[in-house]
Amino acid sequence: MDLSMNQLTSVLPPGLAGMHQMCEFNIASNRLVGRIPQVLFTDWPKLISFQVQNNSFSGKIPPELGKATKLKFLYLFSNNLVGSIPAELGELVSLEQLDLSVNSLTGPIPSSFGNLKQLMRLALFFNQLTGTIPLEIGNMTALQVLDLNTNSLEGELPGTITSLRNLQYLALFDNYFNGTIPPDLGKGLSLTDVSFANNSFSGELPQRLCDGLALQNFTANHNNFSGSLPSCLKNCTGLFQVRLEGNQFTGDISEVFGVHPSLHYLDVSGNQLTGKLSSDWSQCTSVTYLFMNDNQISGNVHATFSGLTSLQYLNLSNNQLAGKFPSVWSRCPSLALLKRNGNRISGNIHETFCGLTSLQELDLSNNQLTGKFPSDWSQCTSLTLLKMNGNRISGNIHETLCRLTSLRVLDLSNNQFTGELPSCWWEFKHMIAMDLSNNSFSGELPISTSLGLELQSLRLANNNFLGVFPSVIETCGFLSILDLGSNMFFGDIPSWVETSVPFLAVLSLPSNNFSGVVPPELSQLSYLQVLDLSSNSFSGEILTTVANQNCSLESVHLAGNGFAGTFPRFLQGCNSLATLDIGNNQFFGGIPTWIGSHLPLLQILRLRSNNFTGEIPPEFSRLSHLQLLDMANNSLTGSIPVAFGNFTSMRLNLPPWVEPSWNFQLSVNISWKGCEQTFKDGIGLITGIDLSCNLLAENIPDELTHLIGLRFLNLSINDLSGSIPERIGSLELLEFLDLSCNELSGLIPPSISDLPSLSMLNLSNNCLEGHIPTGNQLQTLADPSIYGNNQGLCGFPLSVCEPTLGEGAEGHTKLRDLGLCYSVILGTVFGFWLWFGALFFLEQWKFCFLRFVDGLEMKIVVRR
Repeated sequence: MDLSMNQLTSVLPPGLAGMHQMCEFNIASNRLVGRIPQVLFTDWPKLISFQVQNNSFSGKIPPELGKATKLKFLYLFSNNLVGSIPAELGELVSLEQLDLSVNSLTGPIPSSFGNLKQLMRLALFFNQLTGTIPLEIGNMTALQVLDLNTNSLEGELPGTITSLRNLQYLALFDNYFNGTIPPDLGKGLSLTDVSFANNSFSGELPQRLCDGLALQNFTANHNNFSGSLPSCLKNCTGLFQVRLEGNQFTGDISEVFGVHPSLHYLDVSGNQLTGKLSSDWSQCTSVTYLFMNDNQISGNVHATFSGLTSLQYLNLSNNQLAGKFPSVWSRCPSLALLKRNGNRISGNIHETFCGLTSLQELDLSNNQLTGKFPSDWSQCTSLTLLKMNGNRISGNIHETLCRLTSLRVLDLSNNQFTGELPSCWWEFKHMIAMDLSNNSFSGELPISTSLGLELQSLRLANNNFLGVFPSVIETCGFLSILDLGSNMFFGDIPSWVETSVPFLAVLSLPSNNFSGVVPPELSQLSYLQVLDLSSNSFSGEILTTVANQNCSLESVHLAGNGFAGTFPRFLQGCNSLATLDIGNNQFFGGIPTWIGSHLPLLQILRLRSNNFTGEIPPEFSRLSHLQLLDMANNSLTGSIPVAFGNFTSMRLNLPPWVEPSWNFQLSVNISWKGCEQTFKDGIGLITGIDLSCNLLAENIPDELTHLIGLRFLNLSINDLSGSIPERIGSLELLEFLDLSCNELSGLIPPSISDLPSLSMLNLSNNCLEGHIPTGNQLQTLADPSIYGNNQGLCGFPLSVCEPTLGEGAEGHTKLRDLGLCYSVILGTVFGFWLWFGALFFLEQWKFCFLRFVDGLEMKIVVRR
């Protein structure tokens, strides 16, 4: 009975159970619902073919199916079947075709399938099967097609799979398989299609995988394969598609891929392949997709690619290619994607792109290209992406570029462009990302006549643009990133920013000439994550005095302006804030204690060079992510909080730097080893405390020595007293230590010589005494000024210590003094008996001594 493709609905009629002589049952591709009746298979003993695919049957597969022992064709795919596969299906020993794909079946593949020795096709893909492939799979010796893709199967492939001598099609992609592929897989077979993609396989691919040389489609992308590629691939001249991207393959690519006239799709990107591009590629006349990016392929860029007239997508980016830029792309009229970024291709940029009418994406970024920017883009009307950043291209931009009205991404950053932008510039109505930063563009930005642009990212930093805040921004309602830093813009920030660009996430305006008061409306940008207004001429109080409970800010840079007032209260609601830099302004008053509780994710806090007063809040110790604290050049009083020893991130050798959620480079100025430096990419490695130039008093807390992750510590120019902590040597990563200009006393702890990375030290202008410790690293610090104005210090690099001073001489001195004391006593006793014994035993000496005493007595009487 064949009722397929008749748009039948509802459930199967009950009368079907009485049709005992039924051999074929086909109701495929209807709209039937309900469950598959169990009674059918017991009442139809002669049933050979059962096809109910492409319906909406639900429920489980009836175990009674196993009673239809004459069944050869069973198609249940594309339904809504659930539950596990009945083990009873293994009793269908006459079965040749079994397709249960595109359902919601769960559980393992039954081991009873090993009984299906006549089965030629097993399709179980697009289900939710789990477990491993049973060992009994090797008993299915007639199997030609095994398709298990897109399930949740796991484990290693059983070695018994190599017994499937008739296997031609093997699809295992999109599962969780691991381990190595059995080395004999493919031996003696004629595999045509093999896919291991999107699993966790490892090890080398079997070198006999394509023994039969019949391989047409081979995909093993996104695994952990390593080693060399199977050399037999070179002899498979019928290859149509090969995808090996996202592995760790090595070896010379030219030894595997050569003359493949049928090759249509090749992707070996994201591996570690080496070798040089071969001129043999010119014979791959059918290739359409060619991806070799992100490898280590070298050699010159050959012009032989120009013979690939069918080529549409070519990506050779991020390799080690060199040579002159070829000028032959006009011979590839179908080319839609051309990427050669991240190589060392040099030479003059050519005008040949103008003939590529199908070109959609062109990426030549990060090479060594020179010359003038092409002036004729009139025919590249299909271009949607143009990236030439990171070269040495110069000259002006011609107005013909404005004709690329389909352009969505334009990146010309990091070149040597000059001049003004053409007046037609804002005709890119579909542009979503534009980057012209790090060039020498000049002049005012053109006026826009458009009512609305689709721009989401506009980066113009590090040029010579001038004028007031660009009015074109008001027409960019979807703008998310705006970077105008390091130009010559001036004037106020308009108040319409909050209403015209409500989705703004990054507002970066540093190093311009903006002035005036920052409009309070900026605090209402609920999506704003980065705010950088540093190094301008803003003044007055910042934003509002009311905390913004919808604040999304993660990074705030206000340094180098004329802001005044107390600590900005609007930050109190910014609990995602990671970087706060308000240094070099005129803020005053106390530092609020709520920073420790309301800004829990703070990693960088820079308050230096303001007029803050009062004590440092001990609540700062709650900032478990804090790794950089700079409060120098203020008027802070009191003591250094003992609780600072609890800074969690500073107690680690390497702080757990949390990457920002926005794609924008962070920049922070740090007073590092005596001079101010700008840190960008390496900011996550810097950990330190700078409290210099304040009025802090009392001792340096011993608890600071718990911060073993510190790379710099600056407590200079305060009123600190007491001694240097004995365990200062535990700060093993410390590179810069400045305790100068305080009232520290006592000895320099010997443990300071245990600092292996110390490259800058200043202990001058204190009251330290004793011998300067010695050590391998301390011996490299030979400048005597680092210990200057400490009257009691001696030793290298100062004067040599006197023998009576210093820790080593002290014991020797005590021993010498003790011996001298004993000698005096012994000499006194000996002298007493020598002289007085002589007086008592020698008459002449006795007479003289008594006469001397009488004469002395007479002199005393006369003087009275």
